[in-house]
Amino acid sequence: MILMPMWLLACEPMHDQNINCENGLDMDGDGACDRERADWSADAAIPEGTDRRDIYGLGADLEAATAEGLVMAAEWPVSVSGMMLPAESFERLFEDGTTDPARISFQSGARNLMGFGTLSEMYAWLGLAAFPESGVPIPADMAPGDPMGAGRVQTAMGPGFTFSCYACHSTEFYGHVIVGLTNRRTRANEYFHTASGFFPLLPPEGYQSFSGATEEELEMYRRAQAAIPSIGSKIPARRGLDTSLAQVALSLARRSPDAWATKNPGMEQSPSPSLLEDFIADSKPAVWWTLRYKTRWLSDGSIVSGNPIFTNFLWNELGRGTDLEELDGWLQAEGERVDLLTVAVFNTPAPQWDDVFPQYPIDAALAEAGEPVFDAHCAGCHGSYEKDWAAGTATVRVLYHPQTPVMDVGTDPQRAEGMADFSQRLNDLEISRRAETVVAVQAGYVPPPLDAVWARFPYLHNASVPSLCALIDPAQRPARFWTGPPDDPATGFDPACVGLPVVPPDAWTLDPMNEMDTTVPGLGSGGHEVAVPEADRAALMEFLKTL
Repeated sequence: MILMPMWLLACEPMHDQNINCENGLDMDGDGACDRERADWSADAAIPEGTDRRDIYGLGADLEAATAEGLVMAAEWPVSVSGMMLPAESFERLFEDGTTDPARISFQSGARNLMGFGTLSEMYAWLGLAAFPESGVPIPADMAPGDPMGAGRVQTAMGPGFTFSCYACHSTEFYGHVIVGLTNRRTRANEYFHTASGFFPLLPPEGYQSFSGATEEELEMYRRAQAAIPSIGSKIPARRGLDTSLAQVALSLARRSPDAWATKNPGMEQSPSPSLLEDFIADSKPAVWWTLRYKTRWLSDGSIVSGNPIFTNFLWNELGRGTDLEELDGWLQAEGERVDLLTVAVFNTPAPQWDDVFPQYPIDAALAEAGEPVFDAHCAGCHGSYEKDWAAGTATVRVLYHPQTPVMDVGTDPQRAEGMADFSQRLNDLEISRRAETVVAVQAGYVPPPLDAVWARFPYLHNASVPSLCALIDPAQRPARFWTGPPDDPATGFDPACVGLPVVPPDAWTLDPMNEMDTTVPGLGSGGHEVAVPEADRAALMEFLKTL
């Protein structure tokens, strides 16, 4: 089952470029860029009871633009990205079932050094979902069954391979493909770290010999090799966490301290000191469907102005060794692509419990009894969810804060502290100034809207709490627990507590990266102590399933 609306799948451009809206989206042809309708300032506010699902006010054109934007999410559209490998020769190099002795030998060596030797092994290792037969727009050069997150970028040198948004923001969740949900099995950061140690060992001549690369493909390979020394990378502390903070900080430490973070061979060899070298500031990739309620970004709310999709491009490309002046030129020339991806992310819907877990039906009477419990203990931070219980359990209206707050409820502070290591450096970049993107270090985290909170376990920003039971009652939080793939609800899901089972499947315990140790600084599970009476907890849990 595919938990996405049946968007219009024809993804050719739907309008002529309007000369008065240079390189931006202008769906209604009024001469003004649609993005001008969005307020990305630090003073932005959202009227009570509304959201920014239609961030650019596209109206009847919203779903068609969303479909186009999701194609961008699948591809990763930045054609000047530093760390791209030539897709066709790369696929030949790692093709399954090759009979070429030289490639078999190469794949064996790759398997020993990186953990995979073929494409199928790599995609399984990465933890990527697969495109379904229908329901999710698929780029023209991809097909159902292809991995979601293995992007193919069209460049002047031919198609390039890199990771797209879907590597971290789509997942197969107990038999359902959900776009916008955190992929808790992703290893994209680990791949960058591993690849940065592997591909420099393979000279261009060797790559061409093994893969049959053309001269244009070889140019792309050399470009990727040249970008690697400017990439600072780090393996996450546990499976599924994201080290983007560290990758940005460590990459900036390898560049000149000027307005364009210019590549600097000397600093690539001897980087500036960075707290993030050893400091754990890992966090979960965010879900997309809560952005519509927010006016500031990231789990700590430290991006106080600017389009978060722009910030995503900047951070990702810093971590891919991209020249920032080239990136700025691309952003100026390809603004429509940024606009379309922005539209898609803000319009991504949340899944519904009944669609994912029909075998565990909601007790509507118990859920209704949980609403006043939620209002008493949770709504002040996370917003209210109005219901019409006579019509069912669906939410009628969400009342979130007009301006996104940041609150310190005693949770592990290292994610927020890590931002202070390089925030001013980001603000000083010319590319940030042009986009009016501002980072302000926060003491605390955003209390997120709770749409589909039941699908977002493990909980807290660092995935340190295994279930809603444990989140509501800190006494139930284990010092250690195991995670694994969300593939079998019978063994890998606890429907009563909504989260990971207390006794994990044996297969989960075979990989030490699946173990969460909350005694490690940065992975702590303290804080967020809600004094919900024990007699009210079951009703609250049932209500949370309806969100």
